[in-house]
Amino acid sequence: MSIVSWILLGLVVGLIANALDPKPASGGIIGAILLGIVGAIVGGFLGQVVLGTGITGFNLGSIVIALIGSLIVLFLARSFNKA
Repeated sequence: MSIVSWILLGLVVGLIANALDPKPASGGIIGAILLGIVGAIVGGFLGQVVLGTGITGFNLGSIVIALIGSLIVLFLARSFNKA
């Protein structure tokens, strides 16, 4: 995937993760993109380890894997900020 594809995937996934979260992050559009990109990396790694498939492009499977990774990153960030 190209850098533009990663940014677009990060934007889509970050916005979806912020919409699903009951207390959305206040990072704005840049925060959503970063959350989505980091989530895609985490989700892709975990998907590769657990399922044998990671982020393969801009498709529904990759969006779901990246979304799961984004929600994990969001949960961990909130957990560490409370401590």
